[in-house]
Amino acid sequence: MQKPPQSVDFALKETSPNIGAGSFTGDKLSCTYDLVEQMQYLYARVVKAKDLPPKDITGSCDPYVEVKLGNYKGVTKHFEKKSNPEWNQVFAFSKDRIQASVLEVFVKDKDVVLDDLIGRIMFDLNEVPKRVPPDSPLAPQWYRLEDRKGDKIKSGELMLAVWMGTQADEAFPDAWHSDAASVGPDGVNKIRSKVYISPKLWYVRVNVIEAQDLVPGDKSRFPEVFVKGTLGNQSLRTRTSQTKTINPMWNEDLIFVVAEPFEEPLILTAEDRLGPNKDEILGKCVIPLQPVQRRLDHKPVNTRWFNLEKHVVADGEQKKEAKFASRIHLRICLDGGYHVLDESTHYSSDVRPTAKQLWRPSIGILELGVLSAVGLMPMKTKDGRGTTDAYCVAKYGQKWVRTRTIVDSFTPRWNEQYTWEVFDPCTVITIGVFDNGHIHGGGGGKDSRIGKVRIRLSTLETDRVYTHSYPLLALQPSGVRKAGEVQLAVRFTCSSLVNMLHMYSHPLLPKMHYVHPLSVMQLDSLRHQAMQIVSTRLSRSEPPLRKEVVEYMLDVDSHMWSMRRSKANFFRIMGVLSSLIAVGKWFDQICNWKNSLTTILIHILFIILVLYPELILPTVFLYLFLIGLWNYRWRSRHPPHMDTRLSHADAAHPDELDEEFDTFPTSKPSDVVRMRYDRLRSIAGRVQTVVGDLATQGERFQSLISWRDPRATTLFLTFCLIAAIVLYVTPFQVVALLIGLYVLRHPRFRHKLPSAPLNFFRRLPAKSDSML
Repeated sequence: MQKPPQSVDFALKETSPNIGAGSFTGDKLSCTYDLVEQMQYLYARVVKAKDLPPKDITGSCDPYVEVKLGNYKGVTKHFEKKSNPEWNQVFAFSKDRIQASVLEVFVKDKDVVLDDLIGRIMFDLNEVPKRVPPDSPLAPQWYRLEDRKGDKIKSGELMLAVWMGTQADEAFPDAWHSDAASVGPDGVNKIRSKVYISPKLWYVRVNVIEAQDLVPGDKSRFPEVFVKGTLGNQSLRTRTSQTKTINPMWNEDLIFVVAEPFEEPLILTAEDRLGPNKDEILGKCVIPLQPVQRRLDHKPVNTRWFNLEKHVVADGEQKKEAKFASRIHLRICLDGGYHVLDESTHYSSDVRPTAKQLWRPSIGILELGVLSAVGLMPMKTKDGRGTTDAYCVAKYGQKWVRTRTIVDSFTPRWNEQYTWEVFDPCTVITIGVFDNGHIHGGGGGKDSRIGKVRIRLSTLETDRVYTHSYPLLALQPSGVRKAGEVQLAVRFTCSSLVNMLHMYSHPLLPKMHYVHPLSVMQLDSLRHQAMQIVSTRLSRSEPPLRKEVVEYMLDVDSHMWSMRRSKANFFRIMGVLSSLIAVGKWFDQICNWKNSLTTILIHILFIILVLYPELILPTVFLYLFLIGLWNYRWRSRHPPHMDTRLSHADAAHPDELDEEFDTFPTSKPSDVVRMRYDRLRSIAGRVQTVVGDLATQGERFQSLISWRDPRATTLFLTFCLIAAIVLYVTPFQVVALLIGLYVLRHPRFRHKLPSAPLNFFRRLPAKSDSML
């Protein structure tokens, strides 16, 4: 069962970046921004201008500012006919790419043929001041514009500030970057770093109790009424009422997911089933969610009667028929005591309930430094060559972060640091790397996934900085491939060790999940709806965190059938059982006296434990303690990462991967689907056989005293009576000693045929012969 080590190319590598954490540099930046390498930038903030001289025949000017440093040039937007414009725009030039000693700032007049120069200002880079947070921002100053000869012009001043800083500067996220000089003005907003907050999700519980005074269209038959609830894209319905009258009863719960702010109302309709695909609407009510009661525990809320409005269609228009009002009896609330699952429970990043009043205090801080990536693959073609515009997204709890996009680089350097509050150590942070497909005017494309990393916080030592290069593994129909590596720095700081250790005794999910649990089917459906709501809301942000990015980060398709995952999970079970199998083999060797000295020592230990039974439990726990201490030497010194061998990704058959990437429902030709269906039937047949064998063994135990086989039951009951008498008159230690010595007897006293108890058990009847 021991697998060979993972390929070096797919392995985790420890790195030694030049970061401030752990070093005593005395730099103020290293206190707050110490998980990334410092990147120096020249910043120029263009605030506004005043008294600009007219340049056009009309006596006005259309001004804009051009900031130039060597070959790099940043331009503000222009204003029509305005002599006192305001821009308040920041330009950032990377110090690594500075090839000039002078920063030039031009104020120009936009013209049809050739833009006229209004004035300029020059800055010697050696004279530019340096600013390091937490210093206050540099105050902008008024500068008199000069002409090309260097003389001051009669009127016209420009307010701006120029300074040297790092990526820790407050102006950095919203600045125009020289790294992305090829991106047009419309694309600048799509490459900036941003922080997003997931919408606050609630479960809406609607307990449909009964309805009264329904008016069916056909009064000659008993109505078969059900209630259908619709909230946004979600639609649920109750069972058909067993009381087939105009006063039906259900007492059934419908549960929906909704996000704040509550934009859409809950719509309930009472419908009469007339046929297979024909239903008659008997009444409808629209319930806004803002005034709905919010509960924090499982105490029942007050019930309310709502009027059901009957709608009729006449001449293409809907008219309300208010002659007689039917009613529906509901108990409706927003359940704040649950955690609304929007990601897989295996690697959840947040387990807090919706209601903030129920949150426990935070136990620590998680800091992530997104340093760089190396060896990225070309993700698209531009001007006949491969290119990649990479950015990172990290998700933990309700907070999503997105780094800026580094344009046209296979070795991007982000060096951005982010922080999260931690409320539970048994959570996972997910970091994904993507290619931006929308910065060159392409609005119809998608952001391609490059790879993903997950880090479980409970596997991290507190206050230690982990600097590793994680392989970005992409599973494709052609197989697994490495799309590059991302270099991260991670630190988990614990504010209270006692509180964190106490968390291990708390239930993983909020109390309501155990007091009033939801079914597995409900949780799966609600999780899918929550994922759709989150992806839709984040895609409406500016810049949008696109739907395909959110779905990849949340593992929307993790529940889909995959032969590869099934094999991987089977071998995971075998890996867990391998230790028990190893113990069984070792005990078999003891019983067969493979090593006489070891067997004699086991005999002595067994006799001691039988004579002194109070030593059994202390011995077991001491043994586990010593094994744990022994394993401490070989503990893992790095966070867990994606394992291709564990996932069976490196040995998967191409057809299995093609099936995994198939759409749902399938889009493959019928002969391929038939082949896969037959393969699935053969696997299911084997599973069916194993399940049947397990059922057979259990039924044999039941038949011991069920008189299904009267002779076998008579023998067993006779044995039970004799055993009761013998064990009553014989001390238990003597019985245990005799049984143990019999099991450990020498092979000379053994024979290869099965023992009498085993033969007796295998002859017991099961229900398999009653199966059709």
